[in-house]
Amino acid sequence: MERLRPSDSGSGVSDPPDAAGSMPVSASLAEDGARREGLDVGAVRTRRRRRRILIAAPFLALLAWATVSYTAWMLQPTSVSWNVRSVEWVRHEVPFGNWLIDEVEQVYYSWNAPKKGGPQLKSLPAVGLTPPLVRAARSANAHRHAAAWPRRIKPVFPHPLPGEGAWKPTGPPVDGRPPVLVTTFRPDIDYPGIVAYVAWFDHTRTELGYYPGRYEPPHAALRGPMMVPHDQRWRLLATFNAGFTYTDINNGSTDNGLVNEPLADGNATLVGYRDGRVAIVKWSGGANAGPDVAWARQSLAPIVWNGRLNPSLNDSPDSPQWGYSLGHATRVWRSGVGIDRRGNLIYVVADGQNVITLAKILRHVGAVRAMQFDINPEWHTLITYTHGHGLVPRMVEPQSQQSVTRYLVPDDRDFFAVYRRLPGPVTVPFK
Repeated sequence: MERLRPSDSGSGVSDPPDAAGSMPVSASLAEDGARREGLDVGAVRTRRRRRRILIAAPFLALLAWATVSYTAWMLQPTSVSWNVRSVEWVRHEVPFGNWLIDEVEQVYYSWNAPKKGGPQLKSLPAVGLTPPLVRAARSANAHRHAAAWPRRIKPVFPHPLPGEGAWKPTGPPVDGRPPVLVTTFRPDIDYPGIVAYVAWFDHTRTELGYYPGRYEPPHAALRGPMMVPHDQRWRLLATFNAGFTYTDINNGSTDNGLVNEPLADGNATLVGYRDGRVAIVKWSGGANAGPDVAWARQSLAPIVWNGRLNPSLNDSPDSPQWGYSLGHATRVWRSGVGIDRRGNLIYVVADGQNVITLAKILRHVGAVRAMQFDINPEWHTLITYTHGHGLVPRMVEPQSQQSVTRYLVPDDRDFFAVYRRLPGPVTVPFK
């Protein structure tokens, strides 16, 4: 049995010290041992304090670095939400942060991956103008509309939903006809809950401008307003996101003859010519575009060419050729653009897509040439505008991570603005 040391009161048991004078049992035993061995108790205490400081110092230094780094990162001007910005800080600044985020996202997107089958939709999301405005738009020059509008998108499902694939105007008419049309349809029988959102831009009544964002492209020759210029908003019809970032893919861009990033041979390139035409080409013209080009923006290789899918397409979620998806998910939000047989631009965005299914959607809606734009849920954005009571933006597809006012305020990424056509050569207005 352990022998108890008599207390000063003689009770045989030591009273516990009060809270102010208490010390850890291990420290007390260490000092008792030091006394028995004739050591300096003060020196023991000093060594113990030094050990604590040495143990705590790396953690304190790491905490100080993280606080300074995170604060500096978050104080940079940005259009990205707080949570996305925080994730990007971990990915870019924390050692092994990219790996850590990839692992977390892989678990998340695996749990939330679209499943085959499931209940059928009973209706499609409403896009475009309200029915009375649609009837009014169709009533004027109806025979001209029939010739100018693209054909209704052929439904994939044997029993189409009301309005599925039917084009609807949005925004003010130009020369008596709508320059922008939108629609929705279900692109895949195996995934009945997935909806594709499509916009069509009449190249004879619209002109496009390509604008750098706050950080993309990284070496913009002219950064500009990083949003739709205030002086041009009276004729604004739509805005939509651009392609992959330059740091991820070796793609170039130009504006008004100035090189932001050098154009790379072989890349699919969306080109806006000064005469108003738009086209998708396989670039082979050197670092800069010619004098007949108003702007150019590249993004990967073509996914549709002359009406056929690129035979090198694959559904790998980690394809260096077709883009890395968040969490290594095969099916994610993807956007893309195509050119129809009349030279009009088509924009498509849909959830639950790989690059092959995106290419099939673009071909199905009439694109004879097409290229993939940005992917993953944070970056896709298609917005149309009405002007009845001031400028009213409307998000076409569901996008919870971006505001409907995106591109009306400075944005991190580059983008396209669709304007009412003006007489004369096309240039990108920065004021």
